[in-house]
Amino acid sequence: MTAESDVESTIEEPGSVGGADDGAPPESADAGAADPELDGRPLSVEVLIDDLDKVTAERDGHLDDLRRVSAEFANFRKQVDRRNSDVVQQAAAGLVVKLLPVLDACDAALDQGATDVEPIRMAMLETLKKEGLEPLDVLGAPFDPESHEAVLTEEGDGEPVVTEVLRTGYALRGRVVRPAMVKVRG
Repeated sequence: MTAESDVESTIEEPGSVGGADDGAPPESADAGAADPELDGRPLSVEVLIDDLDKVTAERDGHLDDLRRVSAEFANFRKQVDRRNSDVVQQAAAGLVVKLLPVLDACDAALDQGATDVEPIRMAMLETLKKEGLEPLDVLGAPFDPESHEAVLTEEGDGEPVVTEVLRTGYALRGRVVRPAMVKVRG
């Protein structure tokens, strides 16, 4: 006989004569010992259910904390992205504002008859337009202190209206970066 056949011969088939499959709990060596305990409390179904409820509540609390922290992190990330975008736009606006006097100089040179600066002015204006710069079209428009700077006024009836543009105003991505210097009637 081999060791495997010794092991197999000790395992009894269910329903065999010597089997203990009669539905009775197996007798243990600690049959006379006290009931098992959990944290100093007697082990019972009610105790296990109470502990399960506590663990479930703790799990739910952790899940709520995780969801809250995840939402806060997503909001933080959106806020940082928005802030970074604003910083980039402010930097671009600062550069555009610094270049506006060059456009003004080109306009003044054109007004004096120097047509040689026209290609430079157009190239610069087209490049700035690609970045979102738009000249304000204000001639004949009602006076708006947000986009117009009135330096001259003349008497007139009715609402104030822009009659002459002394310096072109510009907006960058819909936001006025320099108001137009204008003459107003009204």
